[in-house]
Amino acid sequence: MKVLYNVLTEFVDIKAAPADLASRLSLAGVAIDSVEDSAAGPVLDAEVTANRPDCLGHYGIAREVAAVYRMQLKPVQPKLKEVADNAADATRVEIESPDVCRRFTARILRGVKVQPSPDWLRERLEAMGQKSINNVVDVTNYVMFELGQPLHAYDFDKLNERRIAVRRARPGEKLCTLDGAERTLTRDMCVIADATRAIGIGGVMGGTDTEISFSSHNILLEAAWFDPIYVRRTAKALGLRTEASYRFERGADPEMAELASRRAAELIQQVAGGELLSGVVDVYPSREPEKKIQLARKEILRVMGADIPDRGVEEILSALGFHPTRVDANRGSDGSLAAVWECKQVSWRRDVTRGIDLIEEVARHYGYDKFPPRLPPAKKPAHRLPHAEAQDRLVERAIALGYHEIVEIPIADTQRDALFREEGIQPAVIGNPLAEDASIMRSSGIVSMVRAIEWNLNHGNRDLRLFEFGKRYELRDGAPVESAVLTLGATGLAREKTIYETAREFGFAELKGALDQIGELAGGLEWQAGGPPWLSAARSAHFSAKNKGEQLGVAGQLSRRLAEQLKLRQEVYLAELKLEPLYTCIEATRAALRFVPWPRYPAVERDFSLVLADGVTFAQVEQTIRALAIAEIQSIEAADLFRGGQIPAGKYSLMIRVKFQSSQGTLTDSQLAEFSSRTVTALEQKLDATLRAS
Repeated sequence: MKVLYNVLTEFVDIKAAPADLASRLSLAGVAIDSVEDSAAGPVLDAEVTANRPDCLGHYGIAREVAAVYRMQLKPVQPKLKEVADNAADATRVEIESPDVCRRFTARILRGVKVQPSPDWLRERLEAMGQKSINNVVDVTNYVMFELGQPLHAYDFDKLNERRIAVRRARPGEKLCTLDGAERTLTRDMCVIADATRAIGIGGVMGGTDTEISFSSHNILLEAAWFDPIYVRRTAKALGLRTEASYRFERGADPEMAELASRRAAELIQQVAGGELLSGVVDVYPSREPEKKIQLARKEILRVMGADIPDRGVEEILSALGFHPTRVDANRGSDGSLAAVWECKQVSWRRDVTRGIDLIEEVARHYGYDKFPPRLPPAKKPAHRLPHAEAQDRLVERAIALGYHEIVEIPIADTQRDALFREEGIQPAVIGNPLAEDASIMRSSGIVSMVRAIEWNLNHGNRDLRLFEFGKRYELRDGAPVESAVLTLGATGLAREKTIYETAREFGFAELKGALDQIGELAGGLEWQAGGPPWLSAARSAHFSAKNKGEQLGVAGQLSRRLAEQLKLRQEVYLAELKLEPLYTCIEATRAALRFVPWPRYPAVERDFSLVLADGVTFAQVEQTIRALAIAEIQSIEAADLFRGGQIPAGKYSLMIRVKFQSSQGTLTDSQLAEFSSRTVTALEQKLDATLRAS
């Protein structure tokens, strides 16, 4: 939510700079992602959690500011100019479905002048991300952002019989909403209706038949409370998400409706003139009785492990509106262990119902950093999870290779997931998804990795090397199955330009090299060309554990077709490894380690510049040399690759470096000559290789 600093100052006398305010609010649990400038002053971008609908309005944020700085929150006291005529005589409101709408208020304004909004109102709305429409509609939107209560204005002259009925929609009933779309309603939806037709969808959006236009003069102003579950179901069924539904879905404050109506009437009179009929039609059939919550100091000590002074407890709870009162026998004694406060359960914080909830409120504003870090006494000895050591070694190796760990949400879009799903895999669909683009559990870790790379590239982070330990999901025989995977993703530069070296783009060779380094923990990898359809056919491969045959994963470059579809403007390289068999190989390799004395005799390296046909791989060269079973061979490495020049078309030059070493004695020239001869002969016979002349 976009929060205007200048609006906050109208409710709390804060002197702190916007950056300091953002920091203090974040520490108190209201995360501020950024602070930006606008024509309406500094704008704080607040991330509001689902359990805090009170913070979806500036007044709720101001209440948090008051608690942070231990200040008084100014009350909202609209000043209205009413005429003698009574609103109750001009209109009538009936709530036919009280389970859907628990409160509905209506005010009548006559003779208003609908016109463009003044600059201050337009600038503030635009800074909060809301387009200006006209002065009356802008006021309803502004008060919604100010107090967190959605409102709606109807052209009173277009209401049949000048009355309102809140009811369920009739089967097949249609309504053209303000976005211009005609929508077919169902029995489960709540509508606002006049005597003959539906004129709005309760808690979601109004209809075009009664919208405010520049020809409107008389207005009915609605401020109501709708059931969160019905609003959420309606908005989802219609595919219609609005600022109003966003607030009602999370549980708006029913006690705020009448105050917001007065505040909106005050502003409409200021910017559009007109007469306000006296009183309000307020239908509130099921007002909840006032409830009390008790907070005991003993519970604070038990939960937090440290005390909070009486003054701190009372100042914080008072600023948050809970009206704390000492009710214990020692209420005149500060710091008493028997201290008990009785607090009012407030309508705007429906998540605060118990003493433990009040402790959380006090602790976050008092400051978690003021509590000593203590671990609770362990009742059972701690045990590490299976494969924890193997995972630690993988994390260390990935970080050492320059990769950064990420944690992604394992929920994906159905269409995006299908792009990377293996053939024959049945996806795990979520029965009650939060959104259409989050309706399936990912079938591959690649889905989330591509999403992370895409997000970073769109935010200017061009050079990336990422890894994630996660899970992928599928259905087998109707039952969900999850598998642990390690996913790698990279793009951009593998090496930045320096005064000594030129820049080098990340390529498949870098990805393969990183995987070979990781594979060393498991005893090495064996590679086979080819990969799934979402990888480039020329730059992809499967790999398995050496000498074990079990496939561990796949790696390669994201195909050009998918890269263009996802609008990725640079090459992206991806890999996914199955963790269970990888852990097994790592543990088996580690268990097989044996001490070998350091050789007393020197090693000798021999380079062989070979000319090979295209299609012959280094793996085949290595396998051919290893098959000679020369015990003195310690390592075989590819040192250089060259094409062109005097190398014939269809062939390439590969220089390999073989290291020989014996634990029995220094190798002689004759032994080395024999080893070299056998090596060259085997390569010539098996791979049709020739030694490069120059």
